[in-house]
Amino acid sequence: MKEKNVEDGVVISKIRLIRGKKVMLDADLAELYEVETRVLNQQVKRNIGRFPEDFMFHLTKKEFSDLKSQNVMSS
Repeated sequence: MKEKNVEDGVVISKIRLIRGKKVMLDADLAELYEVETRVLNQQVKRNIGRFPEDFMFHLTKKEFSDLKSQNVMSS
């Protein structure tokens, strides 16, 4: 991947509090790395041993709905 300078404020604005933890959504990470979300997820799955056990989790339907209602995510 090419090196990209990203303002701290941009990264900070992408951090969400879910289940009491600071997290970033896969779509936001993909945007920062300028790749498609599915490509980011494929690479993580292919290299899962490089990531800590709690690196990723799936949102519940309620969490997803709550994020959508906060206008964080598009449909």
